[in-house]
Amino acid sequence: MKAFCLLLALAVLASLPMTAFAEESSLYVKKVENLPEDFIFGMDASCVPALEASGVKYYNFDGQETDVYQVLAENGVNYIRVRIWNDPFNSDGKGYGGGNCDINNAIAIGQRATKANMKLLVNFHYSDFWADPAKQMVPKAWKGMDIEQKTEAVYQYTLDCLTQLKDAGVDVGMVQVGNETNNYMCGEKTWFNIQYLMQAGAKATREVYPEALVALHFANPEKAGSYATYAKKMDYYQVDYDVFASSYYPYWHGSLENLSAVLTDIANTYGKKVMVMETSYAYTEEDTDFNGNTIGGGGTIIKDYPFTVQGQANSLRAITDTIVNGTGGAGIGVVYWEGTWISVGGESWEENHELWEKHGSGWASSYAAAYDAADAGRYYGGCAVDNQALFDQHGKPLESLKVFKLVREGNEITPVADALEDVTIICDLNAPLTLPETVNAVMTDDSKQAIPVAWDFTEEMDAQMHSSGVAQYTITGQAGGMEAKCYVSMVEYNYLQDYSFEEGSDVWQITDLKKADELYIEDKKTDSLTGSKHMHFWSAAKDSVEFTLEQQAQNLPVGKYKFTVSIMGGDAGKTDIYAYAKVNGQIVATAPMGITGYGNWDTAVTPDFTCTAEDTVVVGVYVKCQGAGNGAWGKIDDALLNSVQ
Repeated sequence: MKAFCLLLALAVLASLPMTAFAEESSLYVKKVENLPEDFIFGMDASCVPALEASGVKYYNFDGQETDVYQVLAENGVNYIRVRIWNDPFNSDGKGYGGGNCDINNAIAIGQRATKANMKLLVNFHYSDFWADPAKQMVPKAWKGMDIEQKTEAVYQYTLDCLTQLKDAGVDVGMVQVGNETNNYMCGEKTWFNIQYLMQAGAKATREVYPEALVALHFANPEKAGSYATYAKKMDYYQVDYDVFASSYYPYWHGSLENLSAVLTDIANTYGKKVMVMETSYAYTEEDTDFNGNTIGGGGTIIKDYPFTVQGQANSLRAITDTIVNGTGGAGIGVVYWEGTWISVGGESWEENHELWEKHGSGWASSYAAAYDAADAGRYYGGCAVDNQALFDQHGKPLESLKVFKLVREGNEITPVADALEDVTIICDLNAPLTLPETVNAVMTDDSKQAIPVAWDFTEEMDAQMHSSGVAQYTITGQAGGMEAKCYVSMVEYNYLQDYSFEEGSDVWQITDLKKADELYIEDKKTDSLTGSKHMHFWSAAKDSVEFTLEQQAQNLPVGKYKFTVSIMGGDAGKTDIYAYAKVNGQIVATAPMGITGYGNWDTAVTPDFTCTAEDTVVVGVYVKCQGAGNGAWGKIDDALLNSVQ
């Protein structure tokens, strides 16, 4: 009991106001050993001018309004990354949003960064708006060009932009040729063509800023073999570059151990420098601009650390340590993505929307429909990452901004309780639900201490959960003066093994009937219905997705059964997808399934079927997609074989 009281007292101390002095901090930060003096601590701050035009002000740790680039420099940031879009405006001159990041925006930011003694990292998307692994649209002015024309256009455009930056006195330290170019770039879909564009961008960079590093940028390090493939292609075509850069968002991109392994392999094999070009982490689940956030609560997001200021700092420190000490000396930097992108307005969605439209301070404006009708034209709005910034909604810096400096010497103060670890339980509808008596308090040094918890849970709630069928619930409680959460999934007894693919075992047989590019068990919680794994498929070519996924049931009692399974995905085109049950090799029950879009799970339930003790029962999913756009893709999860009374 004394230990518990002490923990409560420490938790109270942890909630006291932060010190206003930059040289002191309430953060627990362990020193990163072997950290080079010239290690790149970058910040993508491309939206700042648009935010300032919308009324945003930034402050230093003394509460004084200050140029945000100066605040970043004072706290250990030495590179500013800025994206450049060719022409992010419609025919009437209305900006697409996302900062309206053209070359003029880059020059303005570059001059401010240079004045604060930081270098500029120039990020060419070679698009008029956002470019990412699934979207690499050709600029309006280059539409219809063949590869020779487009190569020349990339060269001339890069040369012109960099010359303007140099004439403006901007200190450019690195140039990124393309953004998250996983198999696509600037409308091109073959490496034979993509490499010409990369060569053109590199050539222009060498001519204008010969001392600057040339970086290529990729995403999804968690996909087995993908980085090795990209690096091999670059080597085969002898693309001129210095840095193999990766996005790494902990919620989606696998473990740091995997990141370390894939980047080290590239560094050792091809002699390239490596870095994390984009990362971020949430410090709160709260939304501050009425637009919703990409990352929130609810138990569906992988949380390596709590969504707190300390958790944000711990995440950044761990990534830094991995790049410094986990890449064989090849790691040169970490860039935090849009740590200055905070909310504008504040009173209502309508007020904020007016500012997003006028100044381009949201992720996309309605005017972007002219260029990207399928995405921005439908989902335009505000900032979805304000809860991952390193400033609060009022422009005041969070303690986590100090981590760039603190990792150099460390700040190993007495650990205190920072948050409670979420609890996840899967309970059979026919079995009792037992909640844990303790939960883990996550300390500021990322250690964990079990403390007693009192759940707000009644017998009436228990009875309702057991009688209401398959469903998910959130039970809250109190522990150490903080709110505890337990996410409970009520399920029927399942006669299948590894029903949500968590074990990745060989009980599931995948039969590829064509030659899909990707067909495997994927570890990605955000794309899973239950747990963190699921069956994943993707293929770029049309009519290249056709496969079955099957499991033979073991020791089924005589009786009636139903088979249930879920699927989601996109770009599928014409499909033929269904769940089925086979008895003694003959299909006896089927249920159609459909693919509509990301996060839209379609659950199929077969009609009842009967088996005897001598029967062999196999259940499965047949998937055939014609494909559309960037290639058919999908996820399969939660396969259930339940008895029917």
